[in-house]
Formats: sequence, structure tokens, C-alpha cells
Amino acid sequence: MITDFKNKTAVLTGAGSGFGLECARIGAKLGMNLVLADVQQDALDRASAEMQALGAPVLAVQLDVSKADQVEALGQAVLARFGAPHLVFNNAGVGSGGLIWENSAADWEWVIGVNLMGVAHGLRVFTPMMLDAAKKDPAWRGHIVNTASMAGLLNAPNMGVYGASKHAVVSMSETLYQDLALVTDQISASVLCPYFVPTGISQSHRNRPQEVAGAKPTRSQLIGQAMSDKAVGSGKVTAAEVAQKVFDAVATRQFYIYSHPKALASVQTRMEDVMLGRNPTDPFALKPELGLELRQALRAS
Repeated sequence: MITDFKNKTAVLTGAGSGFGLECARIGAKLGMNLVLADVQQDALDRASAEMQALGAPVLAVQLDVSKADQVEALGQAVLARFGAPHLVFNNAGVGSGGLIWENSAADWEWVIGVNLMGVAHGLRVFTPMMLDAAKKDPAWRGHIVNTASMAGLLNAPNMGVYGASKHAVVSMSETLYQDLALVTDQISASVLCPYFVPTGISQSHRNRPQEVAGAKPTRSQLIGQAMSDKAVGSGKVTAAEVAQKVFDAVATRQFYIYSHPKALASVQTRMEDVMLGRNPTDPFALKPELGLELRQALRAS
């Protein structure tokens, strides 16, 4: 576990907003070297200026995490500037809603590209250099945190593409934890599963590439966007609070990181469905008015 963060290096994707930005702020205050990566140049510039004003050495790189060559280039730049990173936060992600059959091939490619392949690229680029650093120094410690979602532990309706990508991230992270334990005691992993927290995730379409801009949104996608805006915007737990939970988890080698532990009751219900061979429980059983509202909206002519 990493208990002293001073002079350690952190790589953070999605560093221009939300959890990435808040973790960068904590890292700067702890005296870390910061590698900030984001697809949005203006947000990245603001984050870089803020962290440098706090006294942190900063390497800022604009990139698309879905692009293998760009993440590989980031890895080389990090190695050249700071050496192997001690903390890697594969955090960049995008949201997408709508009935699962209404998502286009471009929707799937974009969401899976960022949410799933972005994490995969981060793992394959940074894990080997971290293992190499650990092999050379028995005192060296490292940690990898992947951002999934409660949607990676549940299956909410009208957001299937997003849920599929986040379930994959949970699976990858659990496997990463087990695989690391096979080969080293010096590096571990965590998965972050936030619920509704006010971040930029509900406005992901602002960074949707032009080549996958897609057609006019369907009714279900517009409804999904509206519901996401409302749920995310009304979240009471802040991104800063979640970022602190991330650092606490790294310091204590805790794997699962939750923003809303009470939501685990729904995860338990889902797992009971699986274990009992029971048909999936109505996700709106505790709030039937929301289910009624969604059904009426989707069935309206």
C-alpha cells in the first residue's frame, strides 16, 4: 500500500473534470508529480494551470484514451519525465443512454472505446513498467484504480451500452487484482463504483468525436439524457468526497470503492436473482413512480 504520496507520480485520465480533477487536487496537495490526461484541451489547460499553481510538477497531455497509440505515447512520455508511475487512475469515461437496440454501431464503438478500451490501454501500457520498477526496488509500491460505476454491478434499464462497458471494467479490475497478486506483493488495484455524483459524465456528448456524431437522438435516448441530467445533477455526494475515498482506498489497499454504500442493497438483490435463478427484479420496486414515469414516456406515441 502507498501511505506516503509525497514525490510519488500519479497518472490520471479524465483529469480535466470530475473525479480526475478532484484526485489531481488531492495529489497536488500531497506533493505528488501529476500526469494529467484529457480529451478536452481547454479543461486540461485549466487543470494544469491550477495544479502548477499549487506547486505540483505537471505533465499535461491531450489524448483520446480509446486510441492505443496515443496511450502508448503517453506511457513513454511519463517514463521519460518521471519514471514509472506509482498511482495510475484509469478514470476517463463517457455516458450514453437509450434502449439497447436503438444504439448505433457508432454509439457502441464510442462508449466501449473510451470506457472499456481506455482502461485496457492504461493497464497494458502502465502495469508492465510498474512491475519493472517493483522488481528493481523491493521498497517500491504501486496502485492502479479503474473507474467503473454502480452500473457495473447493476443493470439499469435504458442505459445498456454504458452498463455493458462498466460491467466489463469491474470484471477487468477484479481480474487485475487477482493477476497482480499472483506475481507481486508490491502493486495492487481498486475499482471505483460511484452512483449519482455531480460530474461531467451526463454531458459526455460534448466530447463525442465528429466521426461518430451519429443521427438524431431517439426518443429513448433523449429520455435517458434527461433522467441522467436530473439524477447526476441532484447527487448529494461530491466528486471531491469520492476522490478522498480513492486516496483512502489506495492507502489501505481497499479494492471496492463506493460513493453510496446504501446502493449495495440493490446489488445484493441482483446477486440473489442470479443465485436463485430468479427473473430480474424490477429496478423500480422501491420507487415505482419512477418506473411508471419511464414506461409512460417510452410508450407515448
